[in-house]
Amino acid sequence: MAETLLSPGVLARENDLTVTSNIPSAIGAAIIGPTVKGQPFIPRKVTSFNEYLTYFGSKFISGSSQYTFLTSTAAYNYFLNGGTSLWVTRIASGAFSPATSSIITSGLHATSASFTLQTLSWGFNQNSTGSEGVSGSLPSGTVDNLRWQIVNANTSSGTFTLLIRQGNDTVPVPTVLETWTNLSLDPTQANYIEKIIGNQTFATSSDNLYVNTTGNFPNRSNYVTVTSVALKTPNYFNNAGVVASNVYTASIPLNASGSFGAGVGEISGSSGANYYNNITDGNIQGFTAANYSTAITLMSNADEYAYNIIAIPGLTYGNANGRAQLNNLINNTQNRGDAIAVIDTELWGGTVAAATNTANSVDTSYAATYWPWIQTIDPVTGEFTWVPASTYIPGVYINNDTIAAPWFAPAGLNRGGILNAVKAEKKLTQTDRNNLYQNKVNPVATFPGTGVVVYGQKTLQTKSSALDRVNVRRLLIALKTRISEIANNLVFEQNTIATRQNFIAAVNPYLQSVQQQQGLYAFKVIMDDSNNNAETIDRNQLIGQIYLQPTKTAEFIYLDFNITPTGATFPG
Repeated sequence: MAETLLSPGVLARENDLTVTSNIPSAIGAAIIGPTVKGQPFIPRKVTSFNEYLTYFGSKFISGSSQYTFLTSTAAYNYFLNGGTSLWVTRIASGAFSPATSSIITSGLHATSASFTLQTLSWGFNQNSTGSEGVSGSLPSGTVDNLRWQIVNANTSSGTFTLLIRQGNDTVPVPTVLETWTNLSLDPTQANYIEKIIGNQTFATSSDNLYVNTTGNFPNRSNYVTVTSVALKTPNYFNNAGVVASNVYTASIPLNASGSFGAGVGEISGSSGANYYNNITDGNIQGFTAANYSTAITLMSNADEYAYNIIAIPGLTYGNANGRAQLNNLINNTQNRGDAIAVIDTELWGGTVAAATNTANSVDTSYAATYWPWIQTIDPVTGEFTWVPASTYIPGVYINNDTIAAPWFAPAGLNRGGILNAVKAEKKLTQTDRNNLYQNKVNPVATFPGTGVVVYGQKTLQTKSSALDRVNVRRLLIALKTRISEIANNLVFEQNTIATRQNFIAAVNPYLQSVQQQQGLYAFKVIMDDSNNNAETIDRNQLIGQIYLQPTKTAEFIYLDFNITPTGATFPG
């Protein structure tokens, strides 16, 4: 069909305005805190709780008791509620290093290291050294550390298989975590060990704003990296297909097993670690508030780490040390402009008055707080324990996004239920909830037959405006994130009418889809000559104005029951 009229007539065209852009999926959350293992201060994205356990571990023993860090409980609840992407940053105190092991050869290179492995996790608990027992067990082997084994070493082909095994297994019953077959020491081949397993190591920059990466091959192993290959075998076979040198055959590692050692760093920063309801201002699960500083700074990098929710379970704003670090978190979150911080006001055992007083000392729409603490069943130990609300709220948010959208209120009986909660620390009365909500604290309420429910959605903004509600703040975060992605494609494009129309053509359908999903009452996008005059264009600027009317939530519902006399008529 013709697109233009070349002679008099009528051209009927169809414009399908029902075709809209897909709403981007939830970006995910970020959690900062101590873990059993993993490299300190290097953020890692995990996509399931099992992946979290693989890299960060589960429980540990202190004295005669076993513990789980709040970080693990928060990760569990986040994925339980439908989360699919979570940044986790482990904090630490003191010196830390990984464990290493050199794989030995025989013959010409007897006692020489063919290559060296290093654990991706750092700390003393990565060491599994010691003489094997009768069953092949290691005295220092645990579920959290590793051992290795070389099998199928073949000097004729120049290949071997590497097994990564769990540190506490035995020879009769090995627990193989990873199997890497057909490896070689020939850097010219596709099966070269560094190419297959990876050789990257990581360190934070001097200003803690980004991570420096060393090594050319991404780590495909979840447990180890290859830090060096001392006995390479380039061009293992000559042109005649024969092994080029006896030196090369002697480089192939022996069929043997070994363990890792030299890891430094304790799980807890304090030998007298306190946990859960015993957390104090100066002892946060065995750490101090200052131990969180590096991780908070690093996670301020919006280009490197994308998330829309961040929490630090264990830090409380009502205490001086925690307040300083949480202020940094709030400032970083405001500067990013693409996330909301969930913070806790008080330690376990606090009061309504203390929670409200603390909340009133904060003024930002980029943070929200919830109270009181919640009793839960530890997902790893199975024991009852108390956790601050921030341990649960990222999961509540992601559940809200899954069944509705970010611009819906993550609160109430439909979307504010807290899975796996036993009870709230305090069963709030209506008066308690009134006092909390009037002072920007979102109540964690308990209702008979319903359970524990988030029953508020205020941000910590003091001024009364649309942005004093979580759903509106998260609406703006979602819109800014998506529309900024669209605008990024215009940078360095010609500043012409066509470019502006391309922007509008991409943004309008997206905003229409948000409107159709009850996120907006109305909107308008302006990018034309009215805000892009000649002077603006000469400054190499392109200006767009987006006017939004966010949808408000029904939080205060008044129902008038009017009793009328017999014979009276009801109003029409």
